[in-house]
Amino acid sequence: MKVLVDASVWSLALRRKTPIYGIELVKFWQHLIAEGRVVMLGAIRQELLSGIRHSEQFERLRDYLRDFPDLAITTED
Repeated sequence: MKVLVDASVWSLALRRKTPIYGIELVKFWQHLIAEGRVVMLGAIRQELLSGIRHSEQFERLRDYLRDFPDLAITTED
């Protein structure tokens, strides 16, 4: 089963220092990635990238996120 990870989880996991309360969540996130189960929405990708101020960080994150397939959403969703 594929898993859609919310932007708040991505943000927590990609921080340089993960707060204590988020360590277990980040470990689970890493497990999902290792299994190839994580998918992305364009809106989540945009939200993550829009908060990056430095072009080098933006490009690095953009390139990293390219590994996650976009989940197409429809009206029924």
